[in-house]
Amino acid sequence: MNAPVSQFVPEPPVVAIVGATGVVGREVLQCLEDRGTPVASIRLLASARSAGQTLSFKGAHLPVEEVADHQFDGVNIVFFCAGATVSRRYAPVAAKAGAVVVDNSSAFRMDPTVPLIVPEANGSQIVPHAGIIANPNCVAAIATVVLAALQRCWSISRLNLVTYQSASGGGAAAMDELRDATSAKLNGDDYAPNAMPHPYAFNLFSHNSDVDGETGYNGEELKVIEETRRILSQPKLPIGVTCVRVPVLRAHSIALSVRFDHFVDVEQVRARLENAPGVRLVDDRDSNHFPMPSEATGEYDVLVGRIRRDLGDPTGHTIAMFICGDQLLKGAALNAVQIAETLLALGAAQEAA
Repeated sequence: MNAPVSQFVPEPPVVAIVGATGVVGREVLQCLEDRGTPVASIRLLASARSAGQTLSFKGAHLPVEEVADHQFDGVNIVFFCAGATVSRRYAPVAAKAGAVVVDNSSAFRMDPTVPLIVPEANGSQIVPHAGIIANPNCVAAIATVVLAALQRCWSISRLNLVTYQSASGGGAAAMDELRDATSAKLNGDDYAPNAMPHPYAFNLFSHNSDVDGETGYNGEELKVIEETRRILSQPKLPIGVTCVRVPVLRAHSIALSVRFDHFVDVEQVRARLENAPGVRLVDDRDSNHFPMPSEATGEYDVLVGRIRRDLGDPTGHTIAMFICGDQLLKGAALNAVQIAETLLALGAAQEAA
């Protein structure tokens, strides 16, 4: 991982997106355009079967090329959106060529030499890096925006999460299956699941990652535990989690209970979250209006509400809440672009100094 890269990124950078035709790659491209992130030029890279397609960026139609080692020459930042196998093969190549890699896969998230970054939570840890920066699991990214805001005020001693995860976490095939299965169900037709292991329409089931035979936890749950601990810099934080797949297209929801070391007032928690970066308070008890995936879809902010004392904890140390975040945005593409923007800002500050 010893790569001849700058810790920061020059402005405007030459950018490449690996996996550009996938759902996350397309969202990265759209985020760069919507946010006006400075870009000198963009190379769109994908597998051989996707090469030759074109994607739109700021009114121009850009060609998609097959990913290869030489494609990283002269590139300043590379977004990897094509899965762990591709990242393990090409990310070190890109870093060696002098680019900073922002990797959306699980390939490097638990590598102690690779920063695992949610800018609102631990953006100050983005340097030092050796050319690769990891983008977290979608649940960990969404949850830690809220948790880091609380942790800056009060010490957290335990977490319990139940997630309601959307089809977008399974990629385009899972999203298509949810649409098709729902249509079939409404028409009274049979539909055999393919992308998912169980019927998806009007159903929910345990997250479709492999279950560890020893602990009984599935792979998604273990990722959430490990990555949340790392982002919050609490390697032994007790975390209980149950991850469930639900028939929602693209926003994840989380029922979250946070236990603090001492009594914390509900109104103080609400006030802290109302002013936290990357968070929008949706907590209207009178109208019974709280975070919903339909309202989180397409939004940059994580929605938080249903903030209340956990009546199951007689000590008064535990606060319960409900949060929703767009899995393709804060859970993936947006967070990756924010990492790049953080590097750009740090580079500009270094230049000014």
